[in-house]
Amino acid sequence: MSTLLRTAPTRYTKTVVASSPAFAPTYHPSEHTVVEHSHAHLTPHDKCRTPKTSESMKMALNTRMSGFYPTLKNSKGMSHGQQLRFAHTDIQFPDMEKYRRDSTKDVTQPNRDTADQRRAFTYLSYGVGAMLGLYLGKGVVRGLVAYKSMSADKLAMAAIECDISLIPEGVTKTFEWRGKPVFVRHRTQEEIERERAVPMSELRHPQKDEERALITPEWVVTMGICTHLGCVPISNKGDYGGYYCPCHGSHYDTAGRIRKGPAPENLEIPPHEMVKEGLLKVGKE
Repeated sequence: MSTLLRTAPTRYTKTVVASSPAFAPTYHPSEHTVVEHSHAHLTPHDKCRTPKTSESMKMALNTRMSGFYPTLKNSKGMSHGQQLRFAHTDIQFPDMEKYRRDSTKDVTQPNRDTADQRRAFTYLSYGVGAMLGLYLGKGVVRGLVAYKSMSADKLAMAAIECDISLIPEGVTKTFEWRGKPVFVRHRTQEEIERERAVPMSELRHPQKDEERALITPEWVVTMGICTHLGCVPISNKGDYGGYYCPCHGSHYDTAGRIRKGPAPENLEIPPHEMVKEGLLKVGKE
């Protein structure tokens, strides 16, 4: 009978192949001596120093060496092979070295030594993002302001100059300012005296005549828009000789004060000034 011991070429695998039960040195539990040339067959009750055959290998796996050989494969009768895996040391773990910062590759250096450097990069990223956000926000705000602002032709009329030298006494002339009518009335001395004699108790919106004629008593400049619902009154009409709104029957005097009808307030006075004799400027640039 012959015995064959072979080691497999794989790194962590040992294969033992035997053709039949053979002779091997044995252990005697009582004497603890090795019989080198015993002709007794190896039985399952014997203990060997090192596995020599398939039977001794199986005995070792089933007894004291079973904890070191957890896997047993390919057992097929008398002539069979046994493949053992000692450890999972052939598994390839992913290498994440290229994703790490250079400042953290030194395993002997504490993380707190590079904390400021790593935080600086994070803060820089946040700062750049905030600047881009502000830049985009500025563009959005500018677009909204341009959309809601007055058109170019109205902006060109932010201030207008009116030639009032040709307006006779007792006549109202209408000019356009920012797309709205402006009444410029050249009052007579009789109209001035009449309006200044009106008691404040009779007025719905009390204002003195001096508060309405800002330049001189002869000239009164008002917006030509009724304060009730925004209609355009008719000049030199109404019960008080000033302005009359035909939409709902509001009557104004020559100073633009509401005297009768549903309008709640006097006609609005736009900003104006006399640039020179005969030249009136309405609005501000």
